[in-house]
Amino acid sequence: MPIALRTDFDAVMLRAAARKSKDGAQARRLLALAAIYEGSSRTEAARVGGVTLQIVRDWVVKFNASGPDGLIDRKAPGKPPLLNATHRAALVDAIERGPIPAAHGVVRWRIIDLAQMLWDDFSVSVSRPTLSRELRALGYRKLSARPKHHAQDPEAIEAFKKGALPPSWTRSKLRSRVAHR
Repeated sequence: MPIALRTDFDAVMLRAAARKSKDGAQARRLLALAAIYEGSSRTEAARVGGVTLQIVRDWVVKFNASGPDGLIDRKAPGKPPLLNATHRAALVDAIERGPIPAAHGVVRWRIIDLAQMLWDDFSVSVSRPTLSRELRALGYRKLSARPKHHAQDPEAIEAFKKGALPPSWTRSKLRSRVAHR
């Protein structure tokens, strides 16, 4: 026994809605359901819609639940995020406090250390790229200090910047043309 269509619509109303629709897929579905309202079989409606009987049944269920708007394709919900608000708050707290070398075994947080902390505290496994994206969404950026040679002399650097060293070349004096001849 096929699922009955709603009684508050008829074929004329569905054809008018299909004419006004900006979505081609919704219009095709409305026309297939209008054929059912006119007394066509579900097989003929499937032929009008270019689909199988099962899909026509799905359209009927959606139409009965939400009307013509139920036949519009919606964005798929996608995978839910791995980290919830509690996980994010723990990340922010850990980053703001900074690591304790004796307890955490590190002197600065790396992404892999934060991922391990999430696993230890919440049993949530997060990849490095995912955690990096989450940290960027929280407003954090990876900053690292510029490397400095261990034997670098700060006074020599300042003297060089100030131009304290004599130039390695000088300009020769111009000779007159008369003297040269």
